[in-house]
Amino acid sequence: MNETNSETLMLDKFARDMHFDILYAGRGTLTISSMSVYRPGLQLAGFFNFFDSARLIVIGLSEYEYLRSFSATERKNKLRKLFSFGDIPGIILCRDLPLMPELIEQARKNGCPIFRSSKPTTSVVNELTIYLNRVLAPTVRLHGVLMEVFGVGVLLTGHSGVGKSEVAMELIKRGHRLVADDNVIVKNVAMELMGTAPESIRYFMELRGIGIINVKSMYGSGSVLHEKSVDLVIEMEEWKEDMSFDRLGTTDQYEEILGKKVSKYTVPVRPGRNLAIIIEVAARNYRLKMMGYDATKELIARTIGR
Repeated sequence: MNETNSETLMLDKFARDMHFDILYAGRGTLTISSMSVYRPGLQLAGFFNFFDSARLIVIGLSEYEYLRSFSATERKNKLRKLFSFGDIPGIILCRDLPLMPELIEQARKNGCPIFRSSKPTTSVVNELTIYLNRVLAPTVRLHGVLMEVFGVGVLLTGHSGVGKSEVAMELIKRGHRLVADDNVIVKNVAMELMGTAPESIRYFMELRGIGIINVKSMYGSGSVLHEKSVDLVIEMEEWKEDMSFDRLGTTDQYEEILGKKVSKYTVPVRPGRNLAIIIEVAARNYRLKMMGYDATKELIARTIGR
């Protein structure tokens, strides 16, 4: 199920992610619903057409010096009007600019958090735009296990009990890395699918008969990865005599996730099959195809002719 395009962040997390100082905590959280930010030069000059109060506001040296050119009363009136259009999620002062008394006064009346950065305004705007695009990217939660295998993001899917976590453990033992078990958060960031785990269960895994384990604590930091692209889907399906599986790879399979097609294999699960090795082969084969080599096409060309 797709999640809404609005995120509420804790101030300390946002400040830590962006390397900002918190000057005033305001309402205590930051609700983000727009990927764009404002430098409010036009608004401070009185032009409010198309103004969206849902955007974060960045005040650089130009806006700051413009406000300083007015008397305290005029500054207060301009800032009061800026805040009158709705709940501004937050204000960021750049270049370690001092906090104006009129700004903190209006922020307190509206509960608006204020942050400060030592970076130039252009850098802050660019970094904020990238950050907001990631935070507000279309998102879906999927049931599966996300692994990095030979640099390929492999999403293992299949119904509960088919053995996804057990295969993931074997892959971890073979030197590959876990991203998420059971609950995978996938975001479409600039048409690239990025997967991660919910913060509360990151690096934890459930193994039937054993219970909950912490993969990072058990196998070390080299066994886990915070985030990885979703490049390949491998659906694990229990073997049935009446089911047919692709043996030659002549038909490309895909799974659509958040509007993007992802290459897919369906792998039969039965006693005695070493699925970890099969998944390693699938990842290597995917990399070869991305480089332009297709073993099936070469075999057909050799046996039937071009």
